[in-house]
Parts: sequence; structure tokens; C-alpha cells
Amino acid sequence: MSSKNSSTLLEISGLTTEFPTEDGVITAVDGVDLSIETGEILGLVGESGAGKSVTAHSILQLIESPGRITEGTIEFKGVDLRTKSKAELRKIRGGEISMIFQDPLTSLNPVYTVGSQIQEAIELHQNVSEREARTIAIDMLAEVGISDPETRVDSYPHELSGGMLQRAMIAMALSCEPDLLIADEPTTALDVTIEAQILDILDRISESFDTSVLLITHDLGVVAEVCDTVGVMYAGQLVEKGPVSEIFKNPRHPYTQGLLASIPSITGDRSSKMTTIYGSVPNPRSFPRGCRFHPRCPYAIEECKSGKIPMEDIDSGHQSRCIRWREINTEWPEETTAELTRGISGDESVIKVDDLQKWFPVEDSIIDRIEFDGSRNGFPIGLKREYVKAVDGISFEIQAGETLGLVGESGCGKSTTAKTLIGLLKANDGDIFVRTHDGERQNITELSKSELRSIRREVQFIFQDPNSSLNPRKTVGKLIGRPMELHGIASGTEKVERIEELLETVGLEPEDRTKYPHEFSGGQQQRIGIARALAVEPEVMIADEPTSALDVSIQAQIINLIMDIQQEMDFTILFIAHDLSVVRHICNRIAVMYLGHIMEIGSVEDVFSPPYHPYTAALLSSIPIPDPDVERERIRLEGSVPSPIDPPSGCPFHTRCPRYIEGECDTEFPPTQQLTDGSHVTCVLSEEELPASTVLDDRG
Repeated sequence: MSSKNSSTLLEISGLTTEFPTEDGVITAVDGVDLSIETGEILGLVGESGAGKSVTAHSILQLIESPGRITEGTIEFKGVDLRTKSKAELRKIRGGEISMIFQDPLTSLNPVYTVGSQIQEAIELHQNVSEREARTIAIDMLAEVGISDPETRVDSYPHELSGGMLQRAMIAMALSCEPDLLIADEPTTALDVTIEAQILDILDRISESFDTSVLLITHDLGVVAEVCDTVGVMYAGQLVEKGPVSEIFKNPRHPYTQGLLASIPSITGDRSSKMTTIYGSVPNPRSFPRGCRFHPRCPYAIEECKSGKIPMEDIDSGHQSRCIRWREINTEWPEETTAELTRGISGDESVIKVDDLQKWFPVEDSIIDRIEFDGSRNGFPIGLKREYVKAVDGISFEIQAGETLGLVGESGCGKSTTAKTLIGLLKANDGDIFVRTHDGERQNITELSKSELRSIRREVQFIFQDPNSSLNPRKTVGKLIGRPMELHGIASGTEKVERIEELLETVGLEPEDRTKYPHEFSGGQQQRIGIARALAVEPEVMIADEPTSALDVSIQAQIINLIMDIQQEMDFTILFIAHDLSVVRHICNRIAVMYLGHIMEIGSVEDVFSPPYHPYTAALLSSIPIPDPDVERERIRLEGSVPSPIDPPSGCPFHTRCPRYIEGECDTEFPPTQQLTDGSHVTCVLSEEELPASTVLDDRG
């Protein structure tokens, strides 16, 4: 966190931004007051649709027509940006105010090198030559932690990993030394290890350059890590703001309390369901009267349902838009949670994977594949073939009624494993045994395409992005009913009845079967995806990052729903995620993957407790803890996951491992050993030598 300067850099007063539509005017931002001091990091949080990104775009005057700012002032260095001409605004954008967008791949032009795009920004806003601009670009890439910046400056966006792309975006934003940096969800799509690196960069930049930062996020753990001040938005309004430590310790708006309570703990009690906030953000075309949160608020009374609710001063910069802030508790009511039964229904494995291998051939040209001898003349001696070794000899099994979590950074092989288990990809080697409804075991690696279609009744998939996995031209009823028809489970009236039952099971209404996917929110669309997967009564459910695209409050609802249905219908789950706190809550066991290998596997309690595999320790230490007063030692991993085309020799993790032993870790693949607690770790270190100090704080 930065040390705040006393001068105000940005002062927003009464900001209102509207979007006229055929159905009426949408007020996306409604009367927002906000200020940022020089060198301050301000976090803006809230669910999707709260108005966070529209607020950021309004600051830069980037509201696209027919949207418009109808009221308010945006004073930057004492001058209202709304009075500036287009030419003056172009000089300010990128020069004095820069923005980092959520998805760097869509923000960078794929036909230009990363360096040329950074240089363009430098040359536009600074009086320097092309050579000087290139030097500045290289220096900025080095500043944000990109290794070998002299080479990377000439790389194209597709040649860089997600973490490197985001660093390049930060380098571009900082290249002209802006006074204000707006970061719109800069870590949402990143792994926890890369997220920790990006947060370190933002914090260091704020300290070193006295740069102010507006950090937009839905992750309160991120806010606790780096922010000085936090503003909480709901339905277009700011409902609470104040110093970050005060907001986290003494939240005085029920919505803030609900958001904090919805965060899954990484050390707390796992015996209760996750806390949820009832309902969802209201439609901006018809906000509720009075307090906009009252339909979801456990403290709402009649006075909350009418009139204008003002922001009230509480203490030392702390404000809340709640008429009952003096009366309510500082924590979300405990009675909203319920006890959780987490168990395994049988000793027999439903899925058994033995030495699974999935390699993808690299599609090079014939010329690229020619292999030459080592002589001076370099005669061709044959054709070489390279492979992406996505999954490289993993083994595990999942028992009936069990939930196994599969975690690791992007590129480690989690999704490839899932697609191979369901038969969407054909394994190169190894066996995958699946128990069918009649109790038999089938090895799906030996099945034909027609036989695989029948086995897919046993193994169903919940996708990461429900919006792209649901056919927009089909009604919900047809989407859920089609699998029943394909597998001969139900038709006619019986099918309709089963569809309506499934919709009720996942918390929707029976009449929703006649609607289309676009008529539902993201959380509701995920419920439809779950209902579709349940339609064929599978033995196994593979959930591939099912909550990563959802707000924390909706995430909690979906996790509780999956666990409730699992207990009721008794199926097995393979749960893939990069959020270890979610995995800890839902799973019985966890497998930690790295570069196609399982490095550690064991019960949740064993994996989250020392001794750890060094990679597991690094992942756990990178989890943001939603408590600004917690200080702990981070294990920082340098760089990103190596290329699976040319993986390191010996232990695949040795190039980033803080416990690397030269001449041992880089020569032979490490053995898998069973620890005293029952977990299995693939490492040359003995149990006594493995990281033994806890990387999780009890207050997390």
C-alpha cells in the first residue's frame, strides 16, 4: 500500500451517466462522489452491473454514443475534464491518465509487436526520437518484471503468456509516466501466482512514481492487499467508502457485509455452507425505490423502501448509504448459513486414471521439421516431430460421491485432462476407467466414437462460460431436454415434467423453460448449464472453472447449489479451478498439477497444511487474504510455466523452484513419496526437508 500524499488529484462530484434505449433510459452511474489523492490506491468494488467500469470510462470521457454523462463534474488537477476538447482529451489520455484493461489480448493489436505499440504511445505523448522511444519501452518492460526485455520488445501478443501480456499493458500505461492509472479488473483472468506479481508491480509503481491508482475489481482480497481506500458500488450508486482497514473491520452497509461474508475462507471452518446474498443486482431499467439494496437486505424495514437514501458520515472519511448504520451489526447475519454434510458414499472408484498421456503434435512446415547432423556441412538426416506434452503420465482415482479438486496455473494440463476424461480428446497412452449405471467398468480409451456417445451419459460437463456454451437460438427447455432425447431417458410429457423439476432443483422457475439464455444473468445461465448436465443423471460431473467468471456473491450461490445437488443425487465431481479457497470449501481431496504432472495429491486438510510440495506452498502463499492487517511472507515464483513443447529436464518445476538443488532436481524426474499425513508428493526433498512453516495466516 502506498503512503498517501495530501493533495487531491481527482475529484468526482455528482457523476451521472445514462444510456438511452428503446425500453427507457438506463442510469448506469447515479450521482457518484469520489476523490483520489496523489499517490493513493483506491479500490472500487461491487458485483457486475454495479457501474464500476462505466465510472472509469466516464473519467476518460470514453462513453460511446448514445450513452452520455448527464450530470456532475470530473476535476483532474483542478480542471473539469468535461470542459476539455477532443484534442485536449487525447493528450491527457495515455499521457496524464492511463488505463489497463481486463483482457490484454483484445487490447493489443495482434499484427504489431508489443514494443512497437508501447513506442507509439511514447512518441505520441513525449518529444523523443524513435530510438529513444524504443529504449524507454525496453526499460519499462524491465520495470514490470519481464525477463529479457530486449528480446520480448519484438514479440507479438500471441507469443506472450497472459501474465506477460498484462505486464506489457502495464508497461504501456506507465511509459508516459501518468499521474493516474486506472486498472479495470487487471488480475481477474490470471493465476494466483501471476496475480500476486501484478499486485506487487502496482504497489511498487505507486510508491516509486507517486502514481495514483484506481483499481476496479470484484476481489476484496486484492483490495485488502494493495489499496489505501475502498469504495463499494451497488446498482449505479456508491453505498460505502472509507479507509480500507476501517471498511474491512467495521463495514456499515449491509451490502459490504454480504460481500465480505461471501468470500470463502482459506483457514476457517469448512462445516457450513458458503454465505450468500439473496437475489441479484436489480435491472437498471427499474431500480427499486428507496434503498436499492433493500430487496436483498436482511435489515430492511419500511423506511428503507421509499425516499432518497443519502450518504452519511460515520468517522474519519468513512461514509455509508444506510439509514440503519447505527443499529446494524458489523457482520452479515449468521442464520443465513447452514450446516454442510461432506462425505463419500462408497469405497469403489467411479473414475480411475492410470498413466494418462495426451500429447499434441506441433503443426510445423516440412522445412521446419528437417533435422540436420552436427557436421559443418549440416546434411539432413531426417524429419523431427515436436509435441506439446499437455498431460504427461498422471494417475488418480475418484470415489463415489467424492469431489476431487484439480488445481494449478494456466497451461498445466487441467482442462486437457478433463476433455480427455470425457472423450472429447483421445489419449495417446494410459487408461481411463469409468463406472457405468449398471455397475460395469469401461475403459473409454478403447471405445469407438459411437460407443463414446453412450458413455457421455455417465460423464457430464459444466463449462466455465455458460453464455458461450448455451445455444442462443434454443429455449432453455430445448437445451435441457435434448440430452434426454439423445440418451433415451424421456420424451413428450415426461420430458417436460423432468425439465421443470430440474429447473426447480437449480433454483429457477418451471416457466423459465420457454425463455432464451440471453434473458438470464450470468449466475442464472450457469444454473441452466448445471440443469442440462443433470438431465441424464450422470455418474460423474466435470466442472471446469464453473465459478471463475462470476461475482463472489453469485459464486457462493453456485457452490452451495452444486454441493446440495451432489448430496441429493450422489454423483462424483472433478472440480477444476485456480481459486484455491473455493477448492478448499467444496472438495474432499486436491491434486496439484504442474506442466502435465501431478506434483501433490491428498485430502484438503493435508494439502493445506505443512509439509507442502514447494509448488503447493507457492500457490497457497499467493492467495490474497481479505484482511488488510495480515502480513505474511510470500513465496514469489519468477516467470511463468515453461513451454510444454520443450519442458525442463528432471523435475518440471525446478526452473522456478525456490528449493532447487543443482545436479539433482535438473537431472532425473523426482520420485513420488507418501507423507506421514497420507498425501503423496513428487519431489526429491524428503518429508523433513519439505517446506514446513505454514504459509496461511489463521486470520485469513
